[in-house]
Amino acid sequence: MRAVVQRVTKGSVTVEGQITGAIEQGFVILLGVKNGDTEAEARWLASKIAGLRVFDDDEGKMNRSLLDVGGGALVVSQFTLYADTRRGKR
Repeated sequence: MRAVVQRVTKGSVTVEGQITGAIEQGFVILLGVKNGDTEAEARWLASKIAGLRVFDDDEGKMNRSLLDVGGGALVVSQFTLYADTRRGKR
């Protein structure tokens, strides 16, 4: 399982002109899942991401987690995170 996590103040996903998901402050997560990934790995990754302390506290230091700020998570399936680009250009 691979994830790219981006901290956002606002995020949304639009499909065919319709907003299918939206959040205010939180994370946009591009998630790649492959055969053999387990539920235990998914739980571990979710816990790890939720606990990342990348939001500012009252002193302006990155010391608060997604759970601390009550933020949202917008998860987007991204199978290309497992692309093998060693050969070719496609």
